[in-house]
Amino acid sequence: MNIDFANLQFQYQRYKHEIDGAIQSVLDRSNYIMGEEVNQLEEALQAFTGVNHAITCGSGTDALLLALMALDIQAGDEIITTPFTFIATAECISLVGAKPVFVDIDEKTYNIDPLKIEEKITHKTKAILPVSLYGQPSNMNAIQSIAQKNSLKVILDGAQSFGSTYGSKMDSCLGDIAITSFFPAKPLGCFGDGGACFTNNEDLAIKMKQLRIHGQEKRYHHKYIGLGARLDTIQAAVLNVKLKYYKEDLVLRQKVACKYTQLLGEKELVLPYLDPDSTSAWAQYSIRVKNREGVQETLKKSGVPTAVHYPIPLHIQECFKYLNHKKEDFPIAQRVSSEILSLPMNPYVKDEEIEYISKVL
Repeated sequence: MNIDFANLQFQYQRYKHEIDGAIQSVLDRSNYIMGEEVNQLEEALQAFTGVNHAITCGSGTDALLLALMALDIQAGDEIITTPFTFIATAECISLVGAKPVFVDIDEKTYNIDPLKIEEKITHKTKAILPVSLYGQPSNMNAIQSIAQKNSLKVILDGAQSFGSTYGSKMDSCLGDIAITSFFPAKPLGCFGDGGACFTNNEDLAIKMKQLRIHGQEKRYHHKYIGLGARLDTIQAAVLNVKLKYYKEDLVLRQKVACKYTQLLGEKELVLPYLDPDSTSAWAQYSIRVKNREGVQETLKKSGVPTAVHYPIPLHIQECFKYLNHKKEDFPIAQRVSSEILSLPMNPYVKDEEIEYISKVL
């Protein structure tokens, strides 16, 4: 077999007529920046999530920056986060001049371990920034309780988890601000870069809307130092089409994950753990194996693509040398990063493909 990891072309062909029409409509009007499709998307995102305010922007990274800036995170502040995630999470903390303070992960969920957060809080700590890794939210009840007790803000990095739930709420409703990414390979992806911030706080929403247009209050009147961080109209048009079918895609992702778990459950592998309080958007289906390179090579020869999310924890990345961490500072993140392996995951992985992958494994 020759299996597609993300099946982006298949999805495009599925909705081709509507997507092409939506893009052509933008081209016909030539309203490429902040066209009406952007406002339509924000309203649709609010309706989908139940959050009061959705603010689209140019990428998931922009969304993180907007959230940090809206909460007035300054140079010298400390933000508690996880070392086991994509670089953007901690990178944005550093970009605003703050210090990322890492906390090791829970070995089952791979998300930040709330039991280890309080010992890292200092008088400089301003916020906790959990990541919903692979599509599953962190233990938000515990995190919110710690934040409330210590007068901290919570920014939820939901770049991989749009549409997931924690308790009775979608992850976009959690924290002071939640963010997501619409990178093409994400569960809800556009045809380039895109992202969004979500909040129930009107003041924060207004500020983020201004920050994404260079801090502009009205044309050429700039209240803040901001960013050029708008979502372009063509990407909004694509997302307007795909969002209509997203609930169906989430159900299909769940079915793919269940099929994997059913077939791989008796093998000598560590499979994804789903917290009973959560649902996952299944951005990835990631297992753990001891001989990762050998397993990857065998799968590759058999036509099965894989990926590693993520091979090097942030605390030992060269760009964070200034934090003076050693490998052993976060042993669980270090161990998981050496064993984690992502299998093909998208709504359209066929049963026979999952059966084949399982057999090769």
